[in-house]
Amino acid sequence: MVPRPIFDNPDYRGTGKLRDKVAIITGGDNGIGRAVAVAFAKEGADLAIVYLDEHQDAVETREAVNRLGRKCLLIPIDLRNKESSSCIVKATLEAFGHIEILVNKAGVQFVRQSLLEISDEQLQTTFVINILSFFSVSTNDYGSSICSSTVLN
Repeated sequence: MVPRPIFDNPDYRGTGKLRDKVAIITGGDNGIGRAVAVAFAKEGADLAIVYLDEHQDAVETREAVNRLGRKCLLIPIDLRNKESSSCIVKATLEAFGHIEILVNKAGVQFVRQSLLEISDEQLQTTFVINILSFFSVSTNDYGSSICSSTVLN
């Protein structure tokens, strides 16, 4: 991202509010998602970061989480594919054994000067990622694993 966002407040000290909890954060590789990941790690959570293809951003997020003494699983996956939701939950359960928190933060944006410049494909992609993926990740084949947990949209 340009400019690179500030994602860590060095003055913030966690108090263990999320100690040994596991959170899935879609879009957790950069920007606000990375800031949420770092804050959750400071509070003691282990994380599964879901991202599309920004591998270097995801690795930087994992390194920041690891420096805080927490584990971080990276899951590169396309949320436009509804079936990917089950893969996210399955991978997280295999890595950590439980999930308490889901943060649906993934999103796309196509900056245009006019609504007339937005293609049908861009509109469809925006709706699928920014709206439908929240529902599919929250209500997947493993729904009982996270539906009773905290879901932040």
